[in-house]
Amino acid sequence: MLGLEARGIERVPESLRSHEASLRDYVQIALIWFSSNLTANNIILGFLGPLTFNVGLVDGMVVATFGLLVGCSATSYISTFGPVSGNRTLVMSRYTMGWWPSRLCVLLNLVILLGYGLVDTLIAGQILSAVNGHGLTIIVGTIIACLISLFICLLGINLFHKYERYAFIPQLLVCFILIGVAGPHFDTSSPPTTGSSASTRAADRMSWFFLCVSGPLGWAPAAADFFVYFPATCRRWKVWAASMAGLVLSTTFTLYLGVGIASGIASQPAWAAAYSISSGAVLVQVLAPLGTFGHFCAVLLSLGVIANNVPGTYSAALCFQMLGRWCMAIPRFVWTIVAVIIYTACACAGRNQFFEVFQNFLSLMGYWTAIWCALTLEEELLFRGGIKGYDWTLWNSPRKLPVGLAGLLAFCIGWVGAVLGMWQTYFTGPLGKLVGRGIDLGLPVAVSWAALTFPPLRWLERRVLGR
Repeated sequence: MLGLEARGIERVPESLRSHEASLRDYVQIALIWFSSNLTANNIILGFLGPLTFNVGLVDGMVVATFGLLVGCSATSYISTFGPVSGNRTLVMSRYTMGWWPSRLCVLLNLVILLGYGLVDTLIAGQILSAVNGHGLTIIVGTIIACLISLFICLLGINLFHKYERYAFIPQLLVCFILIGVAGPHFDTSSPPTTGSSASTRAADRMSWFFLCVSGPLGWAPAAADFFVYFPATCRRWKVWAASMAGLVLSTTFTLYLGVGIASGIASQPAWAAAYSISSGAVLVQVLAPLGTFGHFCAVLLSLGVIANNVPGTYSAALCFQMLGRWCMAIPRFVWTIVAVIIYTACACAGRNQFFEVFQNFLSLMGYWTAIWCALTLEEELLFRGGIKGYDWTLWNSPRKLPVGLAGLLAFCIGWVGAVLGMWQTYFTGPLGKLVGRGIDLGLPVAVSWAALTFPPLRWLERRVLGR
C-alpha cells in the first residue's frame, strides 16, 4: 500500500518487469555502482598502498589500476545475471553448488556484507568525531551512520535506487575539493619500498595488486541483487559494460586519491598526527585549511559512506533469508534490523583496531569470492552451454538443482590453496613465505586450484547423479 518492497528472495518473474530495456536502465546500473564506490572507504583503501605495502605514488597507482580492472570485471559479470534470471545473486549459486553447499557461500557473504557495514559506519564515525573535535565519540558517529542506513534499507529497493541515483553528486564535488587541497602535498617522487631488496619490492607490489582486486570483487556475491527488477530484455554485454563503467571510474578515482594522500603523510606532520588518531581524522585534517567549509565537506564525506553501506545492508537481509525455509518466512525488514545491530556492535567494539581489521577483511573476502566467480563462469560455459541452459524457475526446487558435491569439493580445494598462499598478520602460508618479507598469493592459488579441479568433478557428478 505504501509502495515499499515486500519481496524477499523470491524470483521476480518477467511479468512484473517492463518488457523493453532502455538507455535509462543501463545508465541507472552505472550510477548505482558509481555512487556506491565513490566513497571515503575506497579512499582509505588507497591508504594501504603506501602505508602498509610501502609502494610509491606512481607504482601504487599503476598497480592499483590493473588490480581494480580484474576485480571490477568479475563483479560486472555477476551483475549480468540479475535482469536475465530475476534471481538474487546467491540464489543463483544453487545452480553451481547445489541446495545445501550454496549455504556456505551465503554464510561467507554475510561476513563480507556485515564487514562492509562495520568498515563503512566506522569510517563515518571517525570522520564525524574528528570534525567535532573528538567531543563526539566515534561510537556516537558510528551509530548515526547506522541509523541512516537502516532507514533507507527498510523502505526497500525503490528508495535505494533513487538514493543511489543522486548520492554521487556531493561526493564527487568533495573529492575534487580534496584533490585541490591535498594535491600540492602528494609526494610524486616517493620511491617504492625504500632500502628494500628487489624481491621485497616485487612481493609488496603483488600483494597490493591482489588487495586491489579484492576491493571491487567483494561486491560479486551481491552484484545481481540490485538488478532483478530490470527488464529481462537487457543485453548482458551492455549490463556488463555499464557495471564496468560505474565500478572502474569510481574505484580508480578514489584509490588514486587515497594513494596520493597517504604518500604525503610522511612529509606533513599534521597529517601524520591525525593518522595516529584514525584514518578518518586524516581526511578531516586534509580539509582543515578550508576552515568551517572544510568541516562541512568532511561531514558530507562521512555521510557519503552510507551510499556504500546501503547496498551491503540490503543484500545482507536477503542472505539471512537464504539460510533456510524458516529464515525465508521472516520478513526482509526484520533481517535488515538484525544486520544493522550486528555490524553496529562490531564496529563499536573494533574501532581501535580498524586498519588491521580492514586489511585482513579485504583479503579474506577476496579469496572465496574469486573461487565462487570462477566456478560460476565454468558452470555457465562448460556445463550449461551459455545462459540459455538455465531454468530459472527451479530456484527453489532442491531435487532439480545440482547436488553440489563437485562445487563443494572444488571450493574446499581452492580454500586450501588460499591458506597455503596467504600472507596475513595472523598467519603466513608456506607459499607466502617464499618471496621477500612475505607475499599474498592466496587469491591466484585459490582460483587456479578450484578452476582446475571443478570441471572433472562436475562432469563426474553429472554422469553419476544426472544433475
